[in-house]
Amino acid sequence: MSLRIVVTVKYVPDATGDRHFADDLTVDRDDVDGLLSELDEYAVEQALQIAEDADDAEVTVLTVGPEDAKDALRKALSMGADKAIHVEDDDLHGTDAIGTSLVLAKAIEKAGYDLVISGMASTDGTMGVVPALVAERLGVPQVTLLSEVSVEDGTVKGRRDGDAASEQLEAQLPAIVSVTDQSGEARYPSFKGIMAAKKKPVESWDLSDLDIEAEEVGLDGAFTKVEAANERPARTAGTIVKDEGEGGKQLAEFLAGQKFI
Repeated sequence: MSLRIVVTVKYVPDATGDRHFADDLTVDRDDVDGLLSELDEYAVEQALQIAEDADDAEVTVLTVGPEDAKDALRKALSMGADKAIHVEDDDLHGTDAIGTSLVLAKAIEKAGYDLVISGMASTDGTMGVVPALVAERLGVPQVTLLSEVSVEDGTVKGRRDGDAASEQLEAQLPAIVSVTDQSGEARYPSFKGIMAAKKKPVESWDLSDLDIEAEEVGLDGAFTKVEAANERPARTAGTIVKDEGEGGKQLAEFLAGQKFI
């Protein structure tokens, strides 16, 4: 029986761009380029490695987001994933992590799965809670923050590295895991992979396909929301110390004044 792997990925604003909030205090995604979250690339890589070691496996990438989120799916497909699912609905605008976990859980159930792999966090929200929330909704074990992961005889195994020790963890499939940026460098899509991605299937689902009511998601259904935000002040010129024989003393006085020493 084929091992069904679902990788959850997110289309996020480019961290190097000028990011800011829209009038409704959600992230303005129109004025900044987006891309596949870098931390999710590690999840795709681990899924592909597990699939390569399995006798028979299929890797599906799943995202929830606007039309442009298909770009994140295409990147994952060009890396080697087999197919993709895009959940898109105008009523999803402003959905928080809890609402996102509902949509993902419903989509994962509909797609069918044995193993779900996620990045440790998204590079925009950086909450890191969605894998655990999805596992709770699906009623399956979670093995999170793994720097090493493998599947053998219906069991997913991995190593979680802490500040003082490393843990060896395992769970019976079906299960959900999240991987860190220490799990292994993500492969770069080849030209052949990029061309092949154009022919791979991408299914589009909306809330009605998942039996989710609009009131359960979006800003109105959010458990968390931004109440106020202020733009970060423009950076000011720093203090320049000219060394004319007293540079060391001036530097020490500056550090002491800032209570750094």
